[in-house]
Amino acid sequence: MNIGIYALVFLGGAVGALSSLYIVFSLFGTLGYKIFRKIKYGASLYD
Repeated sequence: MNIGIYALVFLGGAVGALSSLYIVFSLFGTLGYKIFRKIKYGASLYD
């Protein structure tokens, strides 16, 4: 196969992996922030 095809496959895989990791970390970050606000300020988890 051509080196360009390998570069595109690698780039596409890297973009997919990074976007998936961003979604996972932002989910846990949001949950952590909401729990922190609940404990410190008594705010609702649904705001």
